[in-house]
Amino acid sequence: METAYRTCPFCEATCGLEVTFEGNEVVKVRADEQDVFSKGFICPKGVNLKALHEDPDRLRSPMRRLPDGSFEECSWEEAFAEIDERWKEIAADGDRNAAAVYLGNPNAHSHSALLYGRAFMKALGTRNIFSASSVDQLPKQVSTGLMFGGSLTIPIPDVDRTDHFLVLGADPAVSNGSLMTAPDMRGRIRAIRERGGKVVVVDPRRSRTAEEASEHHFIRPGTDALLLAAMANVILDEGLGEPGEHLSAHLNGLDELPGLLAPFTPELAAGGCGIDAETIRTMARELAGAPSAAVYGRIGTTTQAFGALTSWLVDVLNVITGNLDREGGAMFPLPAASVPSSDGKAAVRLHRWSSRVSGRGEALGELPVNCLTEEIETPGEGQVRALFTLAGNPVLSIPNGDRLDKALGSLDLMVSVDIYLNETTRHAHVILPSPSPLEKAQYDLAFYALSVRNVANYSPAVLPLPEGAMEEWEIMLRLTAIAAGAGPEADTSMIDDVIAVEIAKMYTQVDGTKVSGRDPAEVVAATGPDRGPERLLDLMIRSGPWGDGFGEDPDGLTLERLVESPHGVDLGPLTPRIPEILGTESGRVELVPPEMAAELERLQAETAARNGDGPQLVLIGRRQLRSNNSWMHNLPRLVSGPEGCTVFVNPADAERCGVSDGEAAVLRSASGTIELTAVVTDAIMPGVVSVPHGWGHDFKDTRLSVAREHAGANVNELGDSGLMEPLSGTAVLNGIPVELAAA
Repeated sequence: METAYRTCPFCEATCGLEVTFEGNEVVKVRADEQDVFSKGFICPKGVNLKALHEDPDRLRSPMRRLPDGSFEECSWEEAFAEIDERWKEIAADGDRNAAAVYLGNPNAHSHSALLYGRAFMKALGTRNIFSASSVDQLPKQVSTGLMFGGSLTIPIPDVDRTDHFLVLGADPAVSNGSLMTAPDMRGRIRAIRERGGKVVVVDPRRSRTAEEASEHHFIRPGTDALLLAAMANVILDEGLGEPGEHLSAHLNGLDELPGLLAPFTPELAAGGCGIDAETIRTMARELAGAPSAAVYGRIGTTTQAFGALTSWLVDVLNVITGNLDREGGAMFPLPAASVPSSDGKAAVRLHRWSSRVSGRGEALGELPVNCLTEEIETPGEGQVRALFTLAGNPVLSIPNGDRLDKALGSLDLMVSVDIYLNETTRHAHVILPSPSPLEKAQYDLAFYALSVRNVANYSPAVLPLPEGAMEEWEIMLRLTAIAAGAGPEADTSMIDDVIAVEIAKMYTQVDGTKVSGRDPAEVVAATGPDRGPERLLDLMIRSGPWGDGFGEDPDGLTLERLVESPHGVDLGPLTPRIPEILGTESGRVELVPPEMAAELERLQAETAARNGDGPQLVLIGRRQLRSNNSWMHNLPRLVSGPEGCTVFVNPADAERCGVSDGEAAVLRSASGTIELTAVVTDAIMPGVVSVPHGWGHDFKDTRLSVAREHAGANVNELGDSGLMEPLSGTAVLNGIPVELAAA
């Protein structure tokens, strides 16, 4: 038997795994006790890497759809030939916006997909780029982009050194972070309390994190911005706020805040959010008075009508309490493969173009995924006729997915890069399967940029690529060649070389990097003769802040050193990075972007108009330990157990609506109806029901045999594709009015 080590690809925590195998058979998967970051921690998802690899439903050969709707296996040559033939007919009209791309969350776990997907989208030349971000995190990226100048310049709580941790709309004890990469968050939360610190959770549900916290406050869904604005008001009004000498010289707009926040008194906020005024004052004073503190919000704060405003207010509190960019506060990671900021500062600008049908504005290079369906349905110039889905399942992921399901059948070309024939890919003309996670290397480009500690860990493939399979990056290069008009048999090595040179330019043409001023082609050549993602990754690591600079720093990082360090390399705790991290036009933190000032006015107006009135019941989501996304539901051990797809309801609401614990219940909204089992519990506040996302596997023509037996209900059928947060276009999923009744 042999043993290999790799990073878990199932969620954001990047836990280390120890894989024992014999020949090409995986014997067991367990935690890597020596991993420099996770240190032996593992959740139930990680051990199921073996089950995913062996899943008989996982696709191993290309599939093409026949005229009768069934699928058959085909060769890679046949698959790419059909894609090319159909694409040529569409491209011949000269309208590049006839194509669209949807990017799913699993891409974030694949450095191949991240590095080569960009080139593919550039070759397509379309503005119709959609992703799971606009049903998830985009408001946070918009707010940090406006404040700091980069969509991934996100302050991360320094949880291992903080004295006060305020959590809103997040369950990190279950997610192990999420826009905060941190294995064993429950252990980290307990450590805060053990060293005398305080953990405060604000959530409509008493989550696992709330159970570990010092205190928990129920809040009416969608009102987090009111609470945070009132807390900031108290801190400024009582003179408790001081950004600190380390930050004051790098702020624009601090003097504007008191006037903008003055209307948001604790009394006003209490009427809307359901937390009394004195409690709000106490929360604000304790946050400001803590030796160090960090405010953190996640999907509960982003998938609501004021998602970007709430995200901004999180960091306003971090700034005015002096906790931004200092130990124990909210800090900026320095990943080994980080892309340097451009020398020329440029403001993040939103809505540079709009969707064709409803005129929804672009945010950070993509359009709201809620607009995808109408772009396919609506005839005329620019109608989407070709869709490429890369590791995503939008039929289950976006509001009104049943409408998208119908629209997908009308496409002239649909191509899916995916390991399953699922609710979305069943409409594809061609499905191109990427390898099993154990058959490809992994480096978490995205998540090390969000990590609570600077670490680097590269995982080579554990098992060889099976005969007849194709590397993920080679699939993307083939699609890039087809999109560019070079055809399915083009020499993709030239495209790979162009990608490498373009990445090298990001480092050589910026002052202060370890390869600044050097010839990009010479830097690429110094990585060696091999092509593919490992060349690109080596280039980025060696050119990056921890790299060897191709000989300039003999002790610096290289990909080879990471290969020789199977348990990862610990690069140390987070350190202050302002002003170097700033990419705004002014080179300063823009504390009051005009867009956020306007959103404060909207919040004030809507709060006055609401006057405390609201629906009797509203809906929120729920993160589950065993099921991060829909593709995990075909693994038997991840759909077994008590979690499942249920609706949490407070006892008072259950009695009023005639619903009993363990019995079937019906949830209705203005958009749809679902049926699922009720769990009556005081862990959910009165007036709120909670349903997890990613379920609804009751389609007959998929190949998800396990998931179909545990189908559950698709909560997004209750959403409305017309409801979006205005700045980012993110779907409003929390706070939707619903009615509950016995089935």
